[in-house]
Amino acid sequence: MTQRLRAVLAPQLVGAWLLGAFGVLALIVAAIGIYGVVAYAVSQRTREIGIRMALGARAASVLGLVIRGNVAFVAVGIPIGIALGLMLARAMARFLYGIRPTDPLTFAAMSLTILVVGVLAALVPARRAVRIDPLIALRSDD
Repeated sequence: MTQRLRAVLAPQLVGAWLLGAFGVLALIVAAIGIYGVVAYAVSQRTREIGIRMALGARAASVLGLVIRGNVAFVAVGIPIGIALGLMLARAMARFLYGIRPTDPLTFAAMSLTILVVGVLAALVPARRAVRIDPLIALRSDD
């Protein structure tokens, strides 16, 4: 009976594994994209960050400034992603076993994961921004 059950559920299992793999790939691409956008935004604001540091801004405040800006963009994107996910839930329903396609816990967990990825992707450019020498930043050409 176990073999028969495996044979019957094989297409759903393959579909679930594929969806999971594509989900992980999408998360990696999202993290790389967020990192790229934040790194570009920080490079465009080098002069401003240098002025802030020269006027006495602490590293923690500059770090918070960059991360808060990124979290704001991610916070706008999360409801859009939830809405799109709810629209696509019917298509995924046949691949799910033991869980509803509109499970609120799943949507909450993924929202939290995307938020954490957004913060982590912003940390590297933010730390780079904190290490900007104000004198070099003020002398740099835009």
